[in-house]
Amino acid sequence: MLTRSAHRGDPKKKRKDKWLFTKRDEPVFCIAGIWRGMLTMEPGQDLAPYHDRQIVILDRSAWTDWLNPTVSVKSLIKPLPAGTLGVEQVG
Repeated sequence: MLTRSAHRGDPKKKRKDKWLFTKRDEPVFCIAGIWRGMLTMEPGQDLAPYHDRQIVILDRSAWTDWLNPTVSVKSLIKPLPAGTLGVEQVG
């Protein structure tokens, strides 16, 4: 499954700061998911200052491979290169 990025947040948790992460070179990115859940991993360099984990963001070239049952998904789960994500404080 591919999930188009859209931050919904957890209404039960109140956080002091809110952040918007975008991919600098693309208007849309996909998150690796299994059925309704999103996969998380250790944070890459862009997210580490903000959180102790991050969603698995698939590079555009990996979208088809993620949906292909013959491809090992472990090879697709990796942090994006530093500087790939933009961040701004919102709310």
